[in-house]
Formats: sequence, structure tokens, C-alpha cells
Amino acid sequence: MGFVKEFKEFAMRGNVVDMAVGIIIGAAFGKIVSSAVNDVIMPPIGYLIGGVDFTDLRVSFKALSEGLGPVTINYGVFLQTILDFLIIAVVIFAMIKLINRFKKSEEAKPVEDSAPSKEEVLLTEIRDILKNK
Repeated sequence: MGFVKEFKEFAMRGNVVDMAVGIIIGAAFGKIVSSAVNDVIMPPIGYLIGGVDFTDLRVSFKALSEGLGPVTINYGVFLQTILDFLIIAVVIFAMIKLINRFKKSEEAKPVEDSAPSKEEVLLTEIRDILKNK
């Protein structure tokens, strides 16, 4: 029974749960970005460069044996993956920059403390005592 209890404590730790949520949201976000790249960004780029779909770009070599298909290097898929990565990196950078801006604005707000600190109270008392002497 000790193993089950230890596993439950491990699995329910805050960091593990937060990480799991982050991974799930990250996977969903990755699908959104991939769709944006494939369905929104790439069609106009393909149109501008003559209707070329990057995923169809490849270099083919003759088959070495009969009955086998040609050997291909699919560099278009690689280019598409790099473009996906760059777009994801830019979006994440923009989100972190926005979050940091909100954090800085919260830190910049001065916290008004209406009551004087203990040091100020003691210094005031010392001053008043010295004045009275």
C-alpha cells in the first residue's frame, strides 16, 4: 500500500499537475498554430510564389530495385516544419512580452503605506525627546 500512497503524492504534487496542464494546453496550441500556418498563412504565400505547396517539394531518386518506389528527400515538409516553429516561437515571444509588460506595470504601481514604519516612529520619538531636553 505504501507504493500507491507514494505515487499518489507524487502525481498530485503541484508541479506535476501544472506541468501536465501545460503540456496539454501546449499540444492544443500547437494544433491551432499548425492550422493557422497550413490553412491561413501558407495559401497566400503559395499563391504569391506560383501556387507551390511547400509540402510537395522534394527531390526524387530512381528506385534501386524493381517494384520499389523512388527514394525521396522531402525538403518541403522540413521547410514547412521550420516555418511552423518560427511562427510558434514568435507567438510565444509576443505572449511572454505581453505578460512581462503587465507584470512590470503592476510592480511600477507604488504601494501607499499610510502608517509610518517602526523606524520612523522610533526616530520621531528620539527627536521629540532631544527637543525637550
